[in-house]
Amino acid sequence: MTRVNAVLLLALVASCLYLVKVSYESRQLYSALDRARAESLRLASDHERLQSERQAEATPLRVERVAREKLAMRSATPAVTEYVESPRAASTAGADR
Repeated sequence: MTRVNAVLLLALVASCLYLVKVSYESRQLYSALDRARAESLRLASDHERLQSERQAEATPLRVERVAREKLAMRSATPAVTEYVESPRAASTAGADR
């Protein structure tokens, strides 16, 4: 009977140690999951903020203002438009004459 009790005691100790190990791993995984959820929420809010900033920066009025101020661009009018002919078109036009 003592051998059976010793074997059962060893089995009980082994299962208790296994239970403690599994509980510890479970807590670690839960905390990692909680950190991942918090990071996910932070990234989602950053994404929404950046989307709204991009939308605000890409309005046609703002693009035109930046083009005029920083790039010194102006609207194309017939007075400032230059037409350039390709060399092939120029040689074809000269051969027709």
